[in-house]
Amino acid sequence: MSALSILDISAVRAAPVSHEPYAYTLGSNVLKPDAIDDIRRDFPEIAKPGYLTVDEVALKGRFKALIDELESDAFSKILGEKFGIDLVSCPRLTTIMRRSQLKYGSIHTDGPSKVLTLLVYMNDAWDAPAAGRLRVLYDGRNYEPFAVEVPPTMGTMFAFLRAENSWHGHEPFEGERRVVQVAWLRDASELERKRKRNRTAQFLKGIFGR
Repeated sequence: MSALSILDISAVRAAPVSHEPYAYTLGSNVLKPDAIDDIRRDFPEIAKPGYLTVDEVALKGRFKALIDELESDAFSKILGEKFGIDLVSCPRLTTIMRRSQLKYGSIHTDGPSKVLTLLVYMNDAWDAPAAGRLRVLYDGRNYEPFAVEVPPTMGTMFAFLRAENSWHGHEPFEGERRVVQVAWLRDASELERKRKRNRTAQFLKGIFGR
């Protein structure tokens, strides 16, 4: 397994795993300080809103190296150990978002094809008091009360095991909201299906607009 030079594995390992209302971990400073300027510089210039798969985006420099580390077996092993599951054998789907729309953030659990979802945020600051801050929720209807709120700032990591009650979402936000999402899937057929669905969604946005 390859060495990890951008992800701060000590910070990943130090992030506690909570089990209420479902299994999740919230960590900070998971990107090494000497890589942040390069990651900021190399973050893709994405004009479209929403998540794009990595094969739809021009990756370069230290940002590409970060994606390689997030998708690596070495990182899957470390994250899997935190949750007590095997992630190394799971296919990975990585998507990137730069711009958010007001319609994003509705409360959901993620689909059953996902085993675990990871979010790494890359915004220098976040002034919105509530909008755009992901929340761990207790049901599929209410943004309050919440178990924890995730600041979408540089180097913040949030990961959770998908479950029937893994409710999460954020209040509407429009504007720049940089985040990388990695989903570990149950099988390879799900990986291709999700890639195709995402490409179709982006194509339709191009035709019909936002």
